[in-house]
Amino acid sequence: MEELDMLVAQVEKLIAESDLEQLKAYLDDLNISDVENLIDELPEFGYLFIETLTLNRAVNVFRILDFPTQERIVKKLSGPKLSEIINELPPDDRTALFSELHGDVVKKMIIMLPPADRKEALSLLGYPEDSVGRLMTPDYITVKQNWDVARVLEHIRKYGKNSETIDVLYVIDKDGVLLDDIRIREVLLVDPSTKVSELMDDRLISLNANDPQEEAINVFRMNNRVALPVVDSQSIMLGIVTVDDILWIANEEYTEDMQRIGGSEALDEPYLDTTIFDLVKKRVGWLAILMVGEMLTTTAMGFYEDQIQKATVLALFIPLIISCGGNSGSQASTLIIQAMALGEVTVRDWWRVMRREIISGFLLGACLGMVGFMRILLWHIVAPKIYGDHWLLIAGTITISLVFVVLWGSLSGSMLPMLLKRLGADPATSSAPFVATLVDVTGLLIYFTVATMLLRGILL
Repeated sequence: MEELDMLVAQVEKLIAESDLEQLKAYLDDLNISDVENLIDELPEFGYLFIETLTLNRAVNVFRILDFPTQERIVKKLSGPKLSEIINELPPDDRTALFSELHGDVVKKMIIMLPPADRKEALSLLGYPEDSVGRLMTPDYITVKQNWDVARVLEHIRKYGKNSETIDVLYVIDKDGVLLDDIRIREVLLVDPSTKVSELMDDRLISLNANDPQEEAINVFRMNNRVALPVVDSQSIMLGIVTVDDILWIANEEYTEDMQRIGGSEALDEPYLDTTIFDLVKKRVGWLAILMVGEMLTTTAMGFYEDQIQKATVLALFIPLIISCGGNSGSQASTLIIQAMALGEVTVRDWWRVMRREIISGFLLGACLGMVGFMRILLWHIVAPKIYGDHWLLIAGTITISLVFVVLWGSLSGSMLPMLLKRLGADPATSSAPFVATLVDVTGLLIYFTVATMLLRGILL
């Protein structure tokens, strides 16, 4: 932190002195992560830092900034510098930027590109917003299976500089159909006369351009790859997706899921960059839905009004019952949503999940039921008049209710995300508050049903 403060102080000093030449030399000596931190600390000078840096370093800094910061800088950059940066950005980063900007701004920026890059950008933008096609870059190295290693190395020296990565080479046929991929180390460790076909192992892993980005995250997670090829429905190679882009998307997906699990819509920008109006708009919808849901709790209590009047002691335990059910449901939904996001659980595993939650929910309910029973027993010993002569029946009602309410909460919390996934919705929308509200209402029905069965003719 002290080092960052020193950087900020030095940069502010150079800006105050209008010494742009010295500022350029100073910024060019810093790591790009340090320049990014400076832009975060001095956002009003972000455009000046990008304008001042040499082109290659300006591009490398610009591409790691979050979109709101990129947008602010784009609006203030001079035309020539903006054109240079747009032209030098890797195609995948350029597509990501274009897909976030307003249409009229994108049109102006696309005009700045050479005809070939313009065609490429429009092609990438033609894929669905959350598809793998939006992430891919067409800069990669392809080889033919009849080439020898000497020719492959010559090809890499000629075209490798413009490739996103040369860690992996892709074998295609004369029609552009992807046949296999080969890691560069395999090429470097064999005799130069070795044919590419001898290095192929037919263990190809690829992505389809129309696949969801979330699916690509899971494929990268399950395979140790720095890049994966992207093909169309005829297996013709279109581009590659690199792990740095996947990590960026994975972070965005995780952030969105966490916000939805918290019971709100995902924010389009970082929290501090989101306006108060947008914060309210993103949260009010879910809060209104949850409030309407909680109103059903009042309706349920009204339905059992006679029972509550006859045995007011039952009302004392309503918060206990609904909170235990809601907490168990929230736990289960969070665990299942996380497991589904990591690819540990799929919709096909619903029966295994249900079976586990029935057992664990019953055991959890039994544990909480025993705690509730001991609580009533201790209070009865200390103050016998609180629950009267029928304390044991009241304790039994609470214990049995907790078993079934916690069991129902676990089942609801685990099955709802899977149901939403099966219907094509985002499982994260079955957020903890939503599940808790659902279990609150149904938990009351379970509680008063058990109470009616055990206390009828005695307290009811």
